[in-house]
Amino acid sequence: MVTAVAAIVVALASLWVSYTQARDSRRHGRQSVRPLLQMRRIKEYEGSEAGLNVINAGLGPAIVTSSVVRLDGEVIGQWDYHTQQRLLGPFPAQPKAHSLRPGAVVLAGQSTFLLSLDEFSDDQHGWFWELVTRRLVIEIRYESLYGGENFMVTPPVF
Repeated sequence: MVTAVAAIVVALASLWVSYTQARDSRRHGRQSVRPLLQMRRIKEYEGSEAGLNVINAGLGPAIVTSSVVRLDGEVIGQWDYHTQQRLLGPFPAQPKAHSLRPGAVVLAGQSTFLLSLDEFSDDQHGWFWELVTRRLVIEIRYESLYGGENFMVTPPVF
């Protein structure tokens, strides 16, 4: 009787160890392909490209699920061509813009400007730096290949 009870206890302990190992292995697998988008404002020196940059510093691709653009606190749409045209239309110089529509993929290690000006000059393009640092907020929601995580990135607060 004691041997049978001991065998059942050993079997249950073995089942528990197997379960926790499988759970930890799945968790590790998800973390090994987790994307990590970071947004930053870049203005290095006169004459260089300046703007709002997004980089995937994680280990896996980031799949964009949605985006929200706010100008002066008011929602004006998602980060797509139409919103960019409405946003940038009245400005004197046309910055370059890169859309991130739902389903777009940002590969691990990829870096791209969402909005930028070539040959940036503080004297001529102060309006652009004001837009990027104080007036414009782009919120991007994304997930990994596994899906369902609802990660989010926004520019850092100045």
